[in-house]
Amino acid sequence: MSGNLRSSKTTSKSPKTSPKKQKGDKAKRSSKGKRKQLDKKDEVDLSMEGIGHPEIFPLVFTTKTQEIFNCRVDEDVTEENCFKLIKKEDIIQDLKTRAAISDFHPVKRVILEYPGEELLVVFDANFQYGQNFYLVASEEAKENFLKPPDTAEEKEEKSEEEKERTLEVYAYKHSVHKPWVSLGSEKEVEEESVKGHATKIKYMFSRALGKFGAPIRFTDRNASHVKDSYLECTSYQDKTFSIKLLERDVGVQMVPKVKEASSQTKWTYPKNAATQYSPRQLSNEELEESLSSEKLKEFVTSVHLRMEIALQQNEIMNAFFDDWKALAEDESSYGDKSDVYLQAYQSFTDPHYLKDRSISCVRWHPTIHGIIAESATQRYSDEERINPSDKLLLQDSVIIFWSFSDPTRPQLILECPHDIYCFQFSPSDPNIIAGGCFNGQLVLWDISKNEERLQNAKSITVGVKKSVVNMDSASVVNPSENNDTSEPSYMEDDENDTEPPLVRYCACSSIECSHKTVITDIHWLPDHFEVNRMGITFENRAEICVQLVTCSPDCLILFWDIRVTKIPGKPLFEKAKEKKISDMPPGVPDTFKHLALSWKPLLKINLCKSDTRMEYSPIKICLLEQHHHYKILDKAQSMNKQKALAKEKPYAKMNVPSKKPLKALESISNNFFVGTKDGEIIYSDWKIKIDSNSGKPVSKKPSHKYFIHDEAVNTVQISPFFKDVVLSVGGWNFAIWKEGVTDGPILESSCMTQRYTTGHWSLTRPGVFFIGRDDGNIDIWDLLKKTHEPSHFQNISESTITCISPWIASPKQQFLAVSDDSGVLHVLEICPILSQSSSNEQANVLDYFEREVKYMKNYEKYQEFQAKERTEKAQTQMEKTVQILELFL
Repeated sequence: MSGNLRSSKTTSKSPKTSPKKQKGDKAKRSSKGKRKQLDKKDEVDLSMEGIGHPEIFPLVFTTKTQEIFNCRVDEDVTEENCFKLIKKEDIIQDLKTRAAISDFHPVKRVILEYPGEELLVVFDANFQYGQNFYLVASEEAKENFLKPPDTAEEKEEKSEEEKERTLEVYAYKHSVHKPWVSLGSEKEVEEESVKGHATKIKYMFSRALGKFGAPIRFTDRNASHVKDSYLECTSYQDKTFSIKLLERDVGVQMVPKVKEASSQTKWTYPKNAATQYSPRQLSNEELEESLSSEKLKEFVTSVHLRMEIALQQNEIMNAFFDDWKALAEDESSYGDKSDVYLQAYQSFTDPHYLKDRSISCVRWHPTIHGIIAESATQRYSDEERINPSDKLLLQDSVIIFWSFSDPTRPQLILECPHDIYCFQFSPSDPNIIAGGCFNGQLVLWDISKNEERLQNAKSITVGVKKSVVNMDSASVVNPSENNDTSEPSYMEDDENDTEPPLVRYCACSSIECSHKTVITDIHWLPDHFEVNRMGITFENRAEICVQLVTCSPDCLILFWDIRVTKIPGKPLFEKAKEKKISDMPPGVPDTFKHLALSWKPLLKINLCKSDTRMEYSPIKICLLEQHHHYKILDKAQSMNKQKALAKEKPYAKMNVPSKKPLKALESISNNFFVGTKDGEIIYSDWKIKIDSNSGKPVSKKPSHKYFIHDEAVNTVQISPFFKDVVLSVGGWNFAIWKEGVTDGPILESSCMTQRYTTGHWSLTRPGVFFIGRDDGNIDIWDLLKKTHEPSHFQNISESTITCISPWIASPKQQFLAVSDDSGVLHVLEICPILSQSSSNEQANVLDYFEREVKYMKNYEKYQEFQAKERTEKAQTQMEKTVQILELFL
């Protein structure tokens, strides 16, 4: 089959080249191959250049590839009709769609450099080149294969020549002596030969001329009789030839002791046995006699008082409380170091989307079990981002969804206009996702159409009985008990072969009104209140999260509203322009069609320094009124609410400001903590005040400022158990703050040897939190055990830890998601000691915080007392000095 294929460089009729020329061509090809290998190391050379066919590249076509390009074996291509022409555009589209999974990926460079529009693929039925297909990468070879130049006359001439050759084989010919031609072998022999390079030592012995030819007389004498006539040559160790033993191969084999033992159990023949009893029944006369007896009356009278006391005790305390079990539970929380661990559960990475990228944010899906999302950013410097190159503009910016059931491939991919630094699920509707871009824009996605795919992905488990989840009632239904005869819809293996769906963003903020730099933190406001343009909180009657808050190093904190914003006095041409822009692309949900590119912030807050005109650069923000989405009390009600939101799409129907008057909420705290780029912790208020001089609304200046961290703050998080306790991490230390305490943090760690990169509170233990370091380790702090050093640390990765996110899978199982700078997401299972809290742990941690606050107050009083004492002492000394001067004068 491949015999008809002719090379574009050599033909069957070409004369035999000389060995020298062959060697030169071979050297050129080898040097060219080396240059190509140096240019691109990641490609493997699959050509048949070693056997004289550099234009042939063997390939393996899977059944999927044969179906895509209509080259199915024994149907579209056979051994007789073995060739197939495929368009170059179709192959490039397949490379973009399937990336590294495509069968053309090993020869991607050859396909891109091919000059023609169609490539020839030949079916190799005999596996002549080792695979079932091979690719012809030359236009001349393709033409020779499709249109062979041999005619009938040429075939007859070839047959006659072959006959003549067979006759000439048996004819003897005298050998002709040819001159020897050097091909370089003598140089190789000379190079491999052993030559001595050390300089030889020369000795010269001289003798007087008169002694030549003189007779020689040998005599015997004792060497001890003559002085200096005896020289002893003792052996010694020559250090020149001493070899120090550095490594020794030693084999050791351990053989266990074998002991034979036997035991015999006495076996008895089993017998079937049954016991039957009937209740004792009394007749009416016997019942009347026993109830009216004096013995029963005396018994009831004697136990009446004790029975009354026992009933009262049952009302006061729990009689079934097990004190021993509670004591063991308290002791189990203080296990040794061997019981504290983070066990590796799964890891996720993608060679296409996460290559040379760092994971910037990790979030668990609030309602679907085993679904986790991550965003990645390219590792570029600030200068490269300001002046982006073509490589930066061509990078794919996505948010990837992973599932425990299939850790090898993503389940869903969200398309982003730029790299996403942070994102959050909506607490009231997890199908709505908000993300902050590196260019300062705010983006919204709606994944309600792909919710079923994520639910089906998490229902596939290995070795576990399948169950169908009814999302309306949040109940688990056994398929065998279902009256419907149809099979439940699970994701099969064929479906896993398809590429994950790509969801495009459905709303993006206006570039002019967005942040000027990267959005470093984002939060949804709770569903029970909303904020107006003056920062005043009102009730949220819809009970839907409709507002967000973002911060950026551009010194701004912005509040956003995803509802329709009515601006009075808007020109008609701007309305027409927004109507034209609001036309959504096909396939994109129109949930936020009203926002389009006209989305602007509702409220702006400038963090100005009180003493100068400089401004703070916020990196992380923590609202004291937050919605903890991991504390959902009524899961069924939450799921029903999400389904109603997905069907109604109420965001476009709600207006800002509302037509109905809203009730102002005075109990909502307007304060927040902010961590800056310079390591400062700011405590401020988001309410807007009217300037007395200009009469314009301006932001309030921060009420308190603390300089605790040496570098940028990377974590500011409120405790899930205490609404007034905040954790901040940055630089080489961390601090714990309490609202109302203005003297500083109630707990500040010392500077560590490694830099802290992220932190997160435990979701079940009030005194435990996790901190990631730049050397790939995680410090586990337990305030009830140690406060001066971490109670435990564990190595997770060789790269820097970038994000930490815990998640409660069940009351007995918790996971910790840890991402690193190399693009790998690690999922670890938390041990019971770190996940299960004791009955009084929250009270003990609260008591510890109160003691620290009391200690700070006492220390402040002590400092005031010392200052006062020093002042009085200095004043007394001054009075004494004045008296002495008066005496002298």
